[in-house]
Parts: sequence; C-alpha cells; structure tokens
Amino acid sequence: MAFKIQTNIITMDILEAIRQRRSVRTFNGNGLDDNQHSLLLKVFDEARSPFDAPVYLQLAKFNLREGYKPSTYGMIRGAEDYFLLAFGDDGLSALAAGFRFEQVVIKAWMMGLGTCWIAGTFKGSSFERGISWPDGGRLRVVCPVGYAAKPAFMEKVARMTARSNHRKPFGDLFFKNGFADALDAGNIFAESLEMMRLAPSSTNSQPWRALVDGTNVHFFYKPVSKFSLLDCGIGLCHFSETEKLRAHSGSFYKAENAPAAPHNWCYLISYARTDLR
Repeated sequence: MAFKIQTNIITMDILEAIRQRRSVRTFNGNGLDDNQHSLLLKVFDEARSPFDAPVYLQLAKFNLREGYKPSTYGMIRGAEDYFLLAFGDDGLSALAAGFRFEQVVIKAWMMGLGTCWIAGTFKGSSFERGISWPDGGRLRVVCPVGYAAKPAFMEKVARMTARSNHRKPFGDLFFKNGFADALDAGNIFAESLEMMRLAPSSTNSQPWRALVDGTNVHFFYKPVSKFSLLDCGIGLCHFSETEKLRAHSGSFYKAENAPAAPHNWCYLISYARTDLR
C-alpha cells in the first residue's frame, strides 16, 4: 500500500481496516485530543472476549517537547500517546488481552490513527513511572497511537526484515477432513478465517491454525514464542469481528473432545455457527 498521511475523517468498515492496517512506527508529533482518548478507552471497556481473564488498559501522554523518548524503543518516533496494556502471566490472560485490545487497534485505524503492538518486558522502563496496576496485572504491551508520518529509513528496514507484508498461504493454516485437506476458499468460514490470516503477530509468525467441521471451527496454535497466545487472541478477534459484521449467529465454546491435532499444535477454543442448524 502506498504511504499517505492519515486524516481523522475516514469512512471504512472493519474488513477494510483489517486489510489496510499496517504497523506505524513514525508519527507526526501531534497528540490525540480528549474526545479521541475517551472514545478509544470506551472501545476497550465495551470490548468482550470469550476468555474470562482480567485485562487492564491505560492511555498515557508523554511530552515530546520535554525530550521524552520511549526507553529501548528507538524505532518509535514522534508519538506522544501510548496505550499501556497489563494482564496476568497465564495463557488465558494473554488470549483475552489480544482479543480485546485488537478491537481498539482496529478502531484507531478506522479513525485515521496508526498504532504498533510492542510486547516485551518493561520493568523499570519509562512506561512504568507513576503507573500502578491491580494485583496480578503487569505491563506487558505498549502501543504508540497517533498520526502517521513518512516512515523513517530504519522503519522500512525493520518491516523488510520482519517480512511484515508476507503472510502464510490460506491453505497452510486452515483445514478440513480431520486436517487431511486444505480448506477451500468457498467454505462458509473462509472470509472470517482470511481476516484471521491477515492479523498481525510477533515476527509475523502466524501461530494460529483451524479445522472446520461442518458448522464448527476448532482453533489451535503452534507454539512459536512467548507471545504466541497473545497473537492468537488478536487473530481470533479478527475472526469474531468478521462473523459479527456479517450478522452470523454463533458462539465460542470449549469442546469436550477436541479433534487431535498434528505436530505440536495445541487446542485453544471452538466456534459454532447457530444460524445454520
């Protein structure tokens, strides 16, 4: 996609946002206004997840004119506003965090704002100064948010190194007939799974896998890194938001006897379409 400065007046649906969004690391220095702050935090407060675990979000502003630079993240330039995302150290919390916060990321893009997921350890960093979290919560993700500027040279290098624009083929991720065959593009879940395929993930690892069985989808993941479950929460958010946009009736559930998966793939959760029964 050719670069262009984003505006704050954009009309698009969720699928357009998913297809168009890219990570932004270079911003123009203009901060968000109070209405934008409130709206984005409201999106998070109202976001729902099939994973029952607490997740906490704050939106912090840092004054660039006072020389603030985010510690250890020289790749981020010109951002005044940062989301700070905290959650527990268990897998359920990571899934819930990815699922809920990606709804904010998508909404931000629809508002003309760029973001960039940054997961890691922030103990003792500038991001933790003066910030407290409920018991069990720890800062695990920071995410700049603001108006994109022309990408810096190092940002372009980082995107090429991470192969950010390359995604695994659809048939390598989604299956039918007990994992024997690649899922075809005409399947009832194909569009929602395609939006999952386009989701961002750490080092573009795309750890999610899915098996379609009639009106059910069973989701698995291939452990790649310590962020794989967070990534899967993001991917499942894309799937869920697409199902909702298309007004499909369905729900997530834990299968009592989930299908056996090949390799070292681990079962996550299942989804059932109820409007086709």
